[in-house]
Amino acid sequence: MSKPYAESCDQNREPILAVLREVLAGRAEVLEIGSGTGQHAVFFAAHLPQVIWHTSDLPQCHPGIRAWLDEARLPNVREPVALDVAQLPWPVASAPAIFSANTAHIMSWHAVRRMFEGAGRVLEPDGVFCLYGPFAEGGRHTSPGNARFDAWLRARDPESGVRDLDALDRLALEHGLQRVARYPMPTDNRIAVWRKPAAAS
Repeated sequence: MSKPYAESCDQNREPILAVLREVLAGRAEVLEIGSGTGQHAVFFAAHLPQVIWHTSDLPQCHPGIRAWLDEARLPNVREPVALDVAQLPWPVASAPAIFSANTAHIMSWHAVRRMFEGAGRVLEPDGVFCLYGPFAEGGRHTSPGNARFDAWLRARDPESGVRDLDALDRLALEHGLQRVARYPMPTDNRIAVWRKPAAAS
């Protein structure tokens, strides 16, 4: 099959990679939630050869992901797992790191809640959850463009929308995660990083 393509993946991959080099240092594996086209998986895995990249998405996305994986033939990328964040428990036992890009704003709030619940369950102690996308902060949009994007999302699907970092922080705390970093990114996006505390010695 022809490979699916999302222009946004090419536009944002370099700045995301710069953050992942820092956040994933010393971590051997990462679970990607919502691998989409598969573009991010092959790009990041190629530049982070020490990290095993586990792809996942809804089953209908798997053929496209496999098309990218088959072409790249990278030894550190795994076949996609059928993962619907809203369906708990996830088909993943544990992960030292989780990464997801451009997912929270297209999910329902129920699914976002389940994503954080699932992350809290499967992350290993000292594990990190990295979420890339547009966010509001303190109840305000960070740019007029994000405000317009939020209005467009909610007109298309009232269950979706740009999420507020404060609300996500509260969700994270409910499931044993604490935000440890926030990285400004191009086009008014952010990467937020939450950490699961290390087990008590």
